[in-house]
Amino acid sequence: MADSRGRVWTGVLRVEPHRGDHRVALRAAISVAVPLLVLWMLGRLDLSIYASFGAFAALYGRHDVFRDRIRMQASAGGVLLAAMLVGTTLSVASAPAVVSVIVVAVIASAVTLLAYTMRWHPPGPLFPVFAVGACATIPATTSTFGAVLLVGGASVLFGLAVSAVVALFSGTKAETPRKIRSPLGTTAWEMAATVGIATVAAGIVGLLVMESHWYWAAVGAVAAVSGAHVTARVIRGVQRLVGTLLGIVVAAGILALDLPPLAIIGVAVLLQAAAEMFVGRNYGIAMVFVTPLALLMVGLAAPIPADVLLRDRAVETTIGVAIGTIVAVASAAIRRRQAQV
Repeated sequence: MADSRGRVWTGVLRVEPHRGDHRVALRAAISVAVPLLVLWMLGRLDLSIYASFGAFAALYGRHDVFRDRIRMQASAGGVLLAAMLVGTTLSVASAPAVVSVIVVAVIASAVTLLAYTMRWHPPGPLFPVFAVGACATIPATTSTFGAVLLVGGASVLFGLAVSAVVALFSGTKAETPRKIRSPLGTTAWEMAATVGIATVAAGIVGLLVMESHWYWAAVGAVAAVSGAHVTARVIRGVQRLVGTLLGIVVAAGILALDLPPLAIIGVAVLLQAAAEMFVGRNYGIAMVFVTPLALLMVGLAAPIPADVLLRDRAVETTIGVAIGTIVAVASAAIRRRQAQV
């Protein structure tokens, strides 16, 4: 037992070596900065969240060969765009929150299978779950669909262009060989079921405790059930929770400054770059930057009192990580028992 705890805390604190993460940080910063600046110039920062989700596509395939990277980014970008449209549909239809939770869980399971077979990196459905949940809770009308397609789609395409240009001028070689698709087997279906159960459980509990940002609980649960084995999942859950709580402190300081929109964009770009410098090395450190970034983006799209944002993020993330960790441990125990039969 002590040895197991030692492995967990060693994993939580370990910082992996630098592997050209500055190139990924550059791609991410440019992919986020330009769409947000365009929206600022047009006076439409209310659409910034769609641009931000579209820009997430540029985060895929960080160390893969160029062809795999573009394939991953294009497929992930299409999924993110579809996720935003589904979330917007839920908002326009004024769907009950419970229905939204179930839809998010179904999408989480489906994207888990897709990410597995296409060997996405980062793996899993975390970004699409975030996109569906956030868009489902933002007020929208039928005209919003056009905005999602235009802003989100343009952001995805711009991110692809940035990746292509950076690859062209960097002249660097990828550190991983080309990937082939993985067939769906028992492991993939178990992963999808685990993710779906954790997402729906966390979403419903988050909804019962604090209705406005229940999807943060779902995202926290997805993070906690991600990983090759149960120890990796516990490590990731602890990193998500601790990093988020520290990030809330950082966010409180930034929000207290009451910065103008242009300054918020500048800070958001720096936070995105910093997150990408560490997300592959220590997830907890990355979350210190991701948390204020997420709060700033939500605040730009739908202004909410800072104290509400900070409170909801802390509570919902705690709920999500706790439930995700319980599901991850239970899933591992069931697999061990079945293997012994």
